Amino acid sequence: MKLMTTCERLCAVLVLGLCFAPGNWAQQAKPAKKVKPAKPAASAPAQPEKPGEAAGDASPAANAEPTAPKRDPFAILISNQKDQNTGVHLPPGKAGLVIATVRVDGTVRSGTAMIAVVSNPGNSVYFIREGDRLYDGEVEKIGLDGVTFREESKDAFGHAVERTVTKRIYASAGE
Repeated sequence: MKLMTTCERLCAVLVLGLCFAPGNWAQQAKPAKKVKPAKPAASAPAQPEKPGEAAGDASPAANAEPTAPKRDPFAILISNQKDQNTGVHLPPGKAGLVIATVRVDGTVRSGTAMIAVVSNPGNSVYFIREGDRLYDGEVEKIGLDGVTFREESKDAFGHAVERTVTKRIYASAGE
């Protein structure tokens, strides 16, 4: 087994010391910025000093300009959500139903008109008819197999877009 010489030991201690030394060496090597104290205007009246603060003691933090907070580099820049306002401050009742989140549970013939039974993600049940106004559109047609909605939304450029959405009744588990 080879014994280390004094020079090799010194180099090993120096390398280990640099690797495990606390702090950032690059930041410690930079000289600190000098902050010039603000000169009071000759015609302005002297401001009273705060207790415990001498006339020449100006902290660098007090004279530094405020900086903007840095953005989180891992934050998502583009949202995958269709509508940012979905679920926020929706009106109560049928007027607060968002077409994308509505589930059609069934349809019923009532005389000459059709009524659809729908539910929202909160499992609240609503009865809607043709022509009823919802949060982002209206009920266009109700059939025995589903409901057709006319959805009003905006595209990425803010232009109004209308589209027809048909939601079908699906058999749930156990039926």
